[in-house]
Amino acid sequence: MPWEIDPVHSQATFSVKHMMFSTVRGQFKVLSGHLHIDDQNPQNSWVDAQVDAASIDTRDERRDGHLRSPDFFDAQNYPTLTFKSTKVEHTGGNEYNVTGDLTMRGVTRPVTFKAEYLGQGKNPWGLTAAGLSAKTKVNRKDWNLNWNQALEAGGWLVSDEVTIEIDLETVQKPEEAQQAAAKEAATTEQ
Repeated sequence: MPWEIDPVHSQATFSVKHMMFSTVRGQFKVLSGHLHIDDQNPQNSWVDAQVDAASIDTRDERRDGHLRSPDFFDAQNYPTLTFKSTKVEHTGGNEYNVTGDLTMRGVTRPVTFKAEYLGQGKNPWGLTAAGLSAKTKVNRKDWNLNWNQALEAGGWLVSDEVTIEIDLETVQKPEEAQQAAAKEAATTEQ
């Protein structure tokens, strides 16, 4: 049974060095996706997730507008960033390496997230929920996010290295809800 990312209880965040000595953090407010967790055979697990590039939020509207522009994410032409796993490896305990294809600005590159499965339980609405976290570092220039500005004292305004952190709460839908959704989708397609 597939799991669905609960966007209200999940976050896709990033951090980057600004002026070489401070850290700017941001998030994408709109995220969605599905995953499959196979406790017995982790190599059969997978994730397919996306974020809305225009939903970027760094707590500064001017900076957010610049990040949406062609200098960075070019959200008008590339409205989503996606991650599709290609391999899940159990590394011990509740820890995993999740390798997959990260696509930004139409460029796809492989990345590996260090992930932790945090467990599961029933939520107040009677659905089974699971928690996961994942972290990786990437070089933004690998996705043609090249804009920068030289500093008068030397160095650059924005670092190339970006830390990405994902905190997910996923919900396992009951069988009846899945069947109803499939039936509705089939009716809509006709």
